[in-house]
Amino acid sequence: MSDERQVQQVLARYVRATDARDGSAMSALFADDARVEIFYNRAGVPEPVAELVGAAAIGEATASMMAPHPPRGWSHHTTHDHIIEVDGDEATLDAQFVVFNTVGDERPADGWPAGASGAQGTITPIESGYYRPRMRRVDGSWRIVHHTIVLDQPMAFPGA
Repeated sequence: MSDERQVQQVLARYVRATDARDGSAMSALFADDARVEIFYNRAGVPEPVAELVGAAAIGEATASMMAPHPPRGWSHHTTHDHIIEVDGDEATLDAQFVVFNTVGDERPADGWPAGASGAQGTITPIESGYYRPRMRRVDGSWRIVHHTIVLDQPMAFPGA
């Protein structure tokens, strides 16, 4: 598999770990001393939102700081238009992302109504922006050493 494809797969595993709120899977993608910086793109001026340092802290934030999925609900992070640069054991990736919130309708006790067909529920885009990880090959595997997230919408945090 090419280096570019391996780098792209790290991002694919990242979004799946995020959707699953899987802290262990997430922390395994990062170098021990990695850093995540999150910004809101305020009309082209990056506004700092949050920073996480260390693979363990990044995994813990994934598992405990993200809102849990509602009953019959899930999130799907999709990434698009990957720009990947590899230089030896260093790589950068720049990708657009959209997060979709999916919530299935509860099946009525007496079954779906006549004429119901296909998926029952809603899919709503809730977040978008850019993922810009920098990676390094560590012991033969690509690990994120610095991850910049640029959000298109401002973020609210409970208690803030």
